[in-house]
Formats: sequence, structure tokens, C-alpha cells
Amino acid sequence: PQSYPVCNHTLMLLSDSHTCPLVSTAKVGKTSLIMSLVSEEFPDDVPLRAEEITIPADVTPERVPTHIVDYSEAEQSDEQLYQEISKANVICIVYSVNNKKSIEKVTSHWIPLINDRTDKDSRVPLILVGNKSDLVEHSSMETILPIMNQYSDIETCVECSAKNLKNISELFYYAQKAVLHPTGPLYCPEEKEMKPSCIKSLTRIFKVSDLDNDGILNDKELNFFQRTCFNMPLAPQALEDVKNVVRKNMTDGVEDNGLTLKGFLFLHTLFIQRGRHETTWTVLRRFGYDDDLELHQEYLFPLLKIPADCTTELNHNAYLFLQSVFDKHDKDRDCALSPDEVKDLFKVFPYMPWGPDVNNTVCTNDQGWITYQGYLSQWTLTTYLDVQRCLEYLGYLGYSIICEQESQAAAITVTRNKRIDLQKKQTQRSVFRCNILGARGSGKTSFLQAFLGRNLLKQRKIREDHKSFYSINTTYVYGQEKYLLVRLCISLPVSCFLGTFELFTFCNCLPKCYDINNPYLQYFMDSKTPCMMIASKSDLHEARQHYSLTPLDFCRKNKLHPPQPWTCNTVDAPNKDLYTKLTTMAMYPHMAQADLKSSTFWLRASVGATVFAVLGFAMYRAILKQR
Repeated sequence: PQSYPVCNHTLMLLSDSHTCPLVSTAKVGKTSLIMSLVSEEFPDDVPLRAEEITIPADVTPERVPTHIVDYSEAEQSDEQLYQEISKANVICIVYSVNNKKSIEKVTSHWIPLINDRTDKDSRVPLILVGNKSDLVEHSSMETILPIMNQYSDIETCVECSAKNLKNISELFYYAQKAVLHPTGPLYCPEEKEMKPSCIKSLTRIFKVSDLDNDGILNDKELNFFQRTCFNMPLAPQALEDVKNVVRKNMTDGVEDNGLTLKGFLFLHTLFIQRGRHETTWTVLRRFGYDDDLELHQEYLFPLLKIPADCTTELNHNAYLFLQSVFDKHDKDRDCALSPDEVKDLFKVFPYMPWGPDVNNTVCTNDQGWITYQGYLSQWTLTTYLDVQRCLEYLGYLGYSIICEQESQAAAITVTRNKRIDLQKKQTQRSVFRCNILGARGSGKTSFLQAFLGRNLLKQRKIREDHKSFYSINTTYVYGQEKYLLVRLCISLPVSCFLGTFELFTFCNCLPKCYDINNPYLQYFMDSKTPCMMIASKSDLHEARQHYSLTPLDFCRKNKLHPPQPWTCNTVDAPNKDLYTKLTTMAMYPHMAQADLKSSTFWLRASVGATVFAVLGFAMYRAILKQR
């Protein structure tokens, strides 16, 4: 069973029909075919041209309304003919089985005419219709088969009779089928093999359906695939029959009692060669492909409304899905993705979505490979900054299919308005953003990388063209895991900040770096966004500031916390307490600065972070050991 979008298809009937007010021996009966279909009896009086007829969707096998358009050379001009050809979804060329001249005109006149009036890359499918089969005892197929082999646009040939109603319904069924399940995009008759674009699409479908990524579709995966595409599982014997067909035709189509990619592609080639195009098309459309074997824009970018002052996050089910994708490709079970494993993961994408900057945006292991936590962090970052791209990526991975959801939009949580959070003095958000400000050389970039556990020595090894403007990692506040996204802002004088709306509007807190070893410069403006002064490079000697106020006095005057000493010039990974404080500020922007300056407040947050960091590491070790 398969449902299709409600659409109208135009069916055009053409023939070598020379009409005369008196008599004509050249008639082939195309108008009679239309009238026989409608009245279910052979008409006594046949007009020169039948009026346009619409077959309702509920009386057709494919449940798609069809418009039947007749053409008469006697009543219509060439220009009208060309217009009808340009609008047609399928064209039936009618000939008389007992008239050789009408058969010859199929190739000498009609096919060249149609090809001249249609785009080469999107040819209209053709149906050859041999009428008046009641007048002969032989078939015209011997003559027609070479023509079908010569022209790949011809989908099929049907011999029928308007007089005794033979194959009339079948004619229009095949015409509909040629529109809904065309051979052209799938198969090359000359080469007798599937086209590269079809192989590419089916390969992606195979990889998405291969849930354990072992290169084989086992019985469980085949049944899920069958149920996903056709709404019914296969009986055990039916599964074996399918695999036996593959075994008989190729040696490497079945391995470990499962279907390989070669076997999967062979089955679809077999379906197409046996005229079962609808089976392959049902699979392709279920996985989001259009008639040109491109993923539908509606599939990749489902509608998602995001009100102002709201952000986007992944929900629990989305994280579970992404975890399964990670596990599927983490073949060596080291809780990190090697470069080859990353490439394998993104083989279902038309391009590589992650560049080398990603490795400097999220946590990596000692080899520089993205860890499990870093992997989830990158997905969180993409969802927060560019949710449409996240929807696209989830579409390539088959989220809606594997998770049996209507679309990828089901993976996204749209947070409530920021004003409501301030009114209720609590937030439901899990992702917070801070924009780090400061003069050139104040330590902003180091602050980003230190959040990922990299000290100054490791940071110096990062290539300039691989650096990132973002870093994202998890922190724990009162036992709750949250994501903190740190955005590096370019160095600007204070006067420029006044017009930099995004710096203050699209973030939850504003840390401002200054180098204690250099004269202090003011980077501050009145803002409702929580701020924090960071005294970077605290391992160096503190220089006297060339400003009327010391940093401490400046913070007191503006009711900020005291400057927070920070350095990444350490032997081990830099301390992360400061990031926990920033997350806490972002979570509780309504709290007075006095409350945030309370040492008890920070102690509670820091203890919670420490406990959960230890628990998180223990769980990480436990998972690693279990694997």
C-alpha cells in the first residue's frame, strides 16, 4: 500500500488520424477508446474529437485524478498540439494493429515531434496503444518490440479493442503507472542496469536501514524496512524466499543469512526488469525522494515555527537517536569517532557537513578525534544556531523513518519566550549562550579552547585555519546538565558596542576578558544581560592599570562580581569552575548581583558541578568497560 500526494495528471491521446467530413480509411479509433472507457460500450456515432474527460481519483487503482485529452488534426492547430504536449504527464500514441502506415508514423512522425517539444532531461513517458485488436488474429508486438528497444521513453505497449472493450481499463492503468512509477529515472534499458542516481539513492536507503552498520540487512532490519515501506512485515518463509532468489543469481548477495548491499540492489533491478517499478518507487518515496531522485525540500525542511525570543534545542528522543547513530559508527567502541568513522557516518549525506573547525569547537580525545560528548555538543550547537540545517542533517540520517515520526520537526523543542522565564524566575532551557568580549590579546580565544579542556600548550598546536569562533561543552548547575555555548566576538572599541545589537540580544551572559599583565581598558555598557569580568592570564604579574578605576572598583561601581582570575597556562586541563559560574548566571538572570556574589551560592553550584562531573566520568568509564 502506498499513498501519493493529491495531484492531477494529464493523459494525451495521439494517433495518425486523418478525418474527412465524408469517409476516411485512416482512422485508428483513439476517440472511440475514450468514449468506450466512459460509456463502457462501443459508440455508434464518434465525433471528430472527444471533450476533455476527468477520471475521478476514487475509481482509479492509484487513486489519482486523471484528465484525458483528445487531439484532432481536423479541429486543432499545431500550436494547440504543442501546448498540450508541453502540459502532458504521459502521452499515448495510438496506432491500428491492422494498419502498417499508422505503425510507421509512430517513429517517423509522433516520437520525433514529441521529443522536439519536450526537454531532453525530463522526457514525457510514452505508451504505445495498438487499437482494433479485434480485427486481427495476430499480434503487432513483433513489429513494436524493436521500436520499444530503440526509444527508452516508451514505457510499455498495450493492444486493445474499443469495440469489445478489451484492455481499455488496463490502458489507462498503465498510463497512470507510467507517470507515478516511470522507468526513466531508475533504469537504462540499453545497459540493462540501474542508473547511477538510482543506485546512489538506494545505497543511502540501505545504509539508513542497516541499523547496526554491519553491511548486512538481517531479518529484523528487513522486517522493519518492509513494515516502514509497505505497512506489513514479511513472513519468515517469504524472507527466505527473497534471499533464495538472490542466492540463485549471485554469490555475494547474501552473507550470514542477511542481505548485502549488492543483493539489495539486485532485487530492485529485478523488480524493475519484471515491470514492478512501483515497488522501487514506493521505497524511494518513503525515504523522501521525488521523481528526479532528489530528496524533497518538504522532507528535508519540514515546517517549524519559532517565535521571537525563543531558541531551539534537541529533545530527549532526538538525543537517543543521535546516540544510536554514534554507536552504529563507533566500530572500535572507544567512545570517539576516528576520521574514517566520521566519513562513514556522513556517507548518507550529499556532502561532508563537518569541517576541521568542528574538532576545535567540541571536546576531542588525545588523538584529536571527536568524543561522544563532543559529538552530541556539535549537534546541540547546530540546532541552536541553525535549526534548518539540523533538520536537513536529521533528514539525511533518516530520523523520521527510523523513529517513526511525521518529520524531523518532532526532534526539536522550541523553548518558551525569554520574557516568560524572567517573569517566572526559572527556565526550561538546556542550552545557554555567552558572547566573550575583550581587547585583542586579552585571552578570548584561549578562553574558548580551555572550555574544551585544552591548556596553552595544546592550544598552540591548533592551525590558524582550523580555529573556530565557537566552543560548546556541558556544565552542571545544581546537578542539572546544561550546555554552555561560548561565542568569540571580534575586538571592538566601546563606541562600536553601542550599535552591536546581537552581542547583547542573542546571548544569556557576557563575560569580558582583560589581560591583568596589560593596562586595563573599559569594555562595558549598561545591559540587562548578566556580565562578568575575567582577569585572564592570572599566572602573570598584575600590572598597574592606566584607568581611573581599578578593575575591582569598576566592578563595585557597576554592581558586578569581583574580577574572576583565570589562566590556561597549566600543566593539566584548565579549571572549569568559571564556566559553571557563567552557566549559573545565564540560568538565573533575575537574581540580584548581590545574590550571585554570595560565596555560598557559588559553593552550592560548584559542589554540584564537581559531584556530577565525577559521576559523569564514572558512567563514561562504565559504558566504555561494558562495550
